[in-house]
Amino acid sequence: MKMILLGPPAAGKGTQSAFLSEYYNIPAISTGNIIRNNISEGTELGTKAKGYIDEGKLVPDELIIDLVLNRLKEDDCKNGYILDGFPRTVAQAEALKDNNVNIDKVVEIVAQDEEIVKRISGRRNCKDCGAIYNTHDMPSKAGDKCEKCGGELLQRADDTEETVRKRLAVYHQETQPVSDYYAAMGNLVTIISQDKVEDTTAAMWKALGVN
Repeated sequence: MKMILLGPPAAGKGTQSAFLSEYYNIPAISTGNIIRNNISEGTELGTKAKGYIDEGKLVPDELIIDLVLNRLKEDDCKNGYILDGFPRTVAQAEALKDNNVNIDKVVEIVAQDEEIVKRISGRRNCKDCGAIYNTHDMPSKAGDKCEKCGGELLQRADDTEETVRKRLAVYHQETQPVSDYYAAMGNLVTIISQDKVEDTTAAMWKALGVN
């Protein structure tokens, strides 16, 4: 099974990707993780990518395509995989097709822009232990400190409301056409992101015909 997960940031793709990976016993491949690893390691790719991300822009195709294609050649991808965060543009989707990567199913998880802004702009990370909170629906009981270790809670530079809205605008302009691309191929299913993870998961299994 070769799958793609589409959707705006914070629509819940990451969680559903993990469920799909476990069910089908195939790796979930997140370009976000690849990019973050490069940023933390200070590679040339990471430095370039960080500049785009901090401005709320998508990382250009040429910085991502070769990296993804090389990843798909690894042994754990022989029986399939789940692409989460790629393709983000029609050009990237065409790159998969041009390299004989045939996708079986594309799952699109959608959510309203205002809900996305709320989810992301309220996100806080502990600088010491990495625990994640949200000022809207999952605040720390210790205020601006981590309730687990007492560390300071920080907001990522790309989690501010202004940056989130820029990211959404870019998403609608550049990534939304990807769903149209796969819809035309007949292998796209769309589900609505719910407040509860289990409800989104149930909708996904139903759309995929999994009991």
